[in-house]
Amino acid sequence: MLLGKKRKLGRKIEDITVGEKLKLTEKVEDKDLLLYLGLTNDGNPLYIQHDFASTTSFEKPVVPNIMLTGIVTSAVSKYMPGPGSYICEQHLIFKKPVYHYATIDFLLEVTDVDVRGNLATIRVEGTDEEGAICIEGKVVAQPPKTSNKLTTQAMENF
Repeated sequence: MLLGKKRKLGRKIEDITVGEKLKLTEKVEDKDLLLYLGLTNDGNPLYIQHDFASTTSFEKPVVPNIMLTGIVTSAVSKYMPGPGSYICEQHLIFKKPVYHYATIDFLLEVTDVDVRGNLATIRVEGTDEEGAICIEGKVVAQPPKTSNKLTTQAMENF
């Protein structure tokens, strides 16, 4: 179990520069969709029922947008700035539906670094296999910043 173990933290704000980029590719598989739907108890037929989805303007089941948001927030937590980061703000626009089995290329780019406020603004763009933008927006994250405060005080005998 990982509880209580020290883990490597992500980069501090002073180590982040405007223009840094991270590219990652994610393929949406059945297991991912089933896990999401099971965890959230989200029974939207647009996400899983092919017969229902075929009667809509989407024509086939779509990936829940919150799953795509999860991929973005996971990239912040794992890589940019990394473990220990906290997302303060996010604004994502879903320009085009993402369908089951899609492969999405995500590009994250640091557009602003506020050292004093300990905030990094990261532009987000997701493109599908055809090169069409399906997700765009920004995330503002606080990189890890540890406090040097004592967590316990030693008792002194007087």
